[in-house]
Amino acid sequence: MEKVANMDWDKLRIFHAVADAGSLTHAGDTLHLSQSAVSRQIRALEESLNTTLFHRHARGLILTEQGELLFEATSAMAKRLDAAAARIRDSEEEVFGELRVTTTTGFGSLWLAPRLPALYANYPDLKIDLMLEERVLDLPMREADVAIRMKEPGQADLIRKRLMGVRMRLYASPEYLERNGLPERIEDISNHRLICQNPTAAQVGAGAMLVAHLMSYEPRSTLKVNNYFGVLQGVLSGLGIGVLPDYLTQDFPNLQRVMPDVESSEVPVFLAYPEELRHSKRVSAFRDFVQDEIISYRKQMKDQAVS
Repeated sequence: MEKVANMDWDKLRIFHAVADAGSLTHAGDTLHLSQSAVSRQIRALEESLNTTLFHRHARGLILTEQGELLFEATSAMAKRLDAAAARIRDSEEEVFGELRVTTTTGFGSLWLAPRLPALYANYPDLKIDLMLEERVLDLPMREADVAIRMKEPGQADLIRKRLMGVRMRLYASPEYLERNGLPERIEDISNHRLICQNPTAAQVGAGAMLVAHLMSYEPRSTLKVNNYFGVLQGVLSGLGIGVLPDYLTQDFPNLQRVMPDVESSEVPVFLAYPEELRHSKRVSAFRDFVQDEIISYRKQMKDQAVS
């Protein structure tokens, strides 16, 4: 432990760059050092630890088991340092710099992205990296700064806020219904084409359960897509009846809901970010923007229901 505690920070930085690049030359280019200088630092680090960190071969470098352990530690350190640098850069009064936001493909492309002009209008120097995927990124390990997920995050050391609830419902275009008729009971799905995500694809459990239930009535034809953006395009093109989240109805008023008694259970939508970013101006600006948009969304949905 004493050897680890006494390791030179500069040597660790160079080791991390070499391990990340898999090459002394590429690491040297990144660090603006010669290959020989990088090699000397790696040898000195190996000597101080009395171990071998890399296997050398003609095509580059491969981490040894001991090297893998050290790379895990330097990767965690690098992410923590990035987080600290982000907090330091946060201005007392201005919002600028990079903000990494992760959410699902459907919510990010169909609800969030169309609303971002309002955020950029207020903070034109903000640089948003929007990562749309079903995989849950690790916020404490700095894979992203902010997440909007369709379930409450289970990771520790996160600040989380419930934004709203979503239900998966059935929608079709007026053109499709004019050609094929309006189904009145769930059994009628056997006379229609169902557009949905594959029940085995990465998605919220409530949506998968609804699709599986509809499939038990043996639709005449199906179109399966691996995200709601594709499902929506199929519905708008008049291909069939689609299983879609109800947050789409605000921005796509021509969607016609069918079989109103058929829907999924409610899916909670949460916004979360690491405790260490509590005072980040970028995170606060994004959080407040999303909350304001949710309030506006809820009001419009209420007005539509009344009218």
